[in-house]
Amino acid sequence: PTFNVFRLSLYQRSTFNPNETFIGLENFRMLMNDATFIRSMQNMLLLIVMVTVFTMATALLFAYILTREKLKGQDFFRVVFYIPNILSVVVISGIFSAIYDVDKGLLNSILNLFGQDSILWKGEQHVITSLVIAMVWQAIGYYMVMYMASMSAVPGSLYESAGLDGADRITQFFQITIPLIWTNIRTTLTFFIISTINMAFLFVSAMTGGGPNKASNVALFYMYEQTNKSGYGYAMAIGVVIFLVSFGLSALV
Repeated sequence: PTFNVFRLSLYQRSTFNPNETFIGLENFRMLMNDATFIRSMQNMLLLIVMVTVFTMATALLFAYILTREKLKGQDFFRVVFYIPNILSVVVISGIFSAIYDVDKGLLNSILNLFGQDSILWKGEQHVITSLVIAMVWQAIGYYMVMYMASMSAVPGSLYESAGLDGADRITQFFQITIPLIWTNIRTTLTFFIISTINMAFLFVSAMTGGGPNKASNVALFYMYEQTNKSGYGYAMAIGVVIFLVSFGLSALV
């Protein structure tokens, strides 16, 4: 099936008709002139960057606090942070759609308490930010637990020696913790980039449907739409581009 994606991208084939016509790179030429596809790729790359940065930074911070600081109820916090990861994307989308509701949503209710006007959180201007918040909330717990496991393996004597030499907690974090778990960070980054491409499709499907005015459309969702519009050939050409982009980003990491 994977090789068939590359083969079909060179053909013209409708969704309900098995007849195939070889057209070479015509599908890719059409893609380069497709404004909706270009915007969907831009949205996908924007989500990859924003969700990855916020998720990894927050997960590392929480993992370090729960590992290094002697807090009461550490196991409780681990469970609480991990809960979003076991919820269905549809459930999370429903929760955040309720939070973002214009009239009765939690965010606008808080704004109204302070005399501020309601914001259209899933409107064209804020929809990407709204998706980022939901996706980061869903992913933090999983990566936090992974980083906690790595940080627990760092010898405590290194931190004690650094403390005696006058290094504060921030210096210890960047000079000891990050270098010693870097292999784990690099591996999770690779997985996360690939999974974010898929998760973006799921969240867009459940929360926004690509709207409003294609403002939240991402490449996989657009590919899915094209199977019933332009046919399998054009959709598979989009799939090839997504594959090359995700492979390139993973290789870069």
